Amino acid sequence: MIEYELKVKIDDLKEKYEDLIEIFNLEKKEKEIKELDTIMMKPEFWGDQEEAKKISKKSQNLKDEVEEFKKLRNSFEDLEIAIALYDEDPQMIEQVEEILKDVEKKINEFELKMLLSDEYDNANAFLTIHPGAGGTESQDWASMLLRMYTRWAEKHDYPVETLDFQEGEEAGIKNVTIKISGSFVYGKLKYETGVHRLVRISPFDANGRRHTSFASVSVMPEIDEEINIEIKLEDLKIDTYRAGGAGGQHVNKTDSAVRITHIPTGIVVAVQNERSQHQNKATALKILKAKLYEIEHQKMLEEKIKIRGDVKDISWGNQIRSYVLYPYTLVKDHRTNYETSNADAVLDGEIDEFLEEELLFFAKI
Repeated sequence: MIEYELKVKIDDLKEKYEDLIEIFNLEKKEKEIKELDTIMMKPEFWGDQEEAKKISKKSQNLKDEVEEFKKLRNSFEDLEIAIALYDEDPQMIEQVEEILKDVEKKINEFELKMLLSDEYDNANAFLTIHPGAGGTESQDWASMLLRMYTRWAEKHDYPVETLDFQEGEEAGIKNVTIKISGSFVYGKLKYETGVHRLVRISPFDANGRRHTSFASVSVMPEIDEEINIEIKLEDLKIDTYRAGGAGGQHVNKTDSAVRITHIPTGIVVAVQNERSQHQNKATALKILKAKLYEIEHQKMLEEKIKIRGDVKDISWGNQIRSYVLYPYTLVKDHRTNYETSNADAVLDGEIDEFLEEELLFFAKI
């Protein structure tokens, strides 16, 4: 029999592989390839050069994905053969371990491609945190979330830039927007959008009572200038004000900070950390465009969930995760049901398990 530790590792990889089979849907991919090949064989196909290039590229990408998946499947078959041989000859252990390393590497690479394959997954991310009702309590909770995401970024060596920061009157923050830069940052964080709930004994309550606080998180991709989102000048209200406070590193006597209100949606974007009003305005417009993109992304996601029917609503107004610090410690995601009792570690930025569970959950919708 194969050693227990090795068996556990193999079982974990098999579970991951089965998840990938469900997400990838080989039959659906091969059907789509046949449909595209039929379109490409039509005499009029190259009449529209731009459209023809898009279809050709899509077809080739699908074929590459299928080929890579089949290689992974073959590696798993090799592993099963090696395990069967090991049961008869224990000297085969080195071959089993060697194939296992190859399978593990291929699974991790393939999983990343499958889970982070949307258009802007590889982009940097803008992350905004707003405290809910409750004054100081919620504002302090917003600052705890800011620290959590900042610590997560630091652990991955992702640079963090504060674009707008409004301090709370007693503690915490009224509003903050940061930019986190790095490979696949948006893809990893995109499902953090929503309401986060905290339950704790309040440090601001002299009677030591338990309080529940809420804060909303919005995550948007930094997108290129060519994205097809129209913003009309007449739909914008642009205000300028003097930069100051934390995040306003270049405090001066000019009104360099910029606040843009998108009148049709009511979206407000403020940026104050750049040196000039022109730079702040350009950054604010980029964030506004990203917010409008994220709204459309959220609508499409909710539509997919409605079609599936058995998934909880994840609309903007619903809490996605609870952080309980009293009378017990527990952090639980209400969509994936993933949870941990190590709340301190989570609030110190160890959220990768939650992010991975989110990606797996939504990939299956």
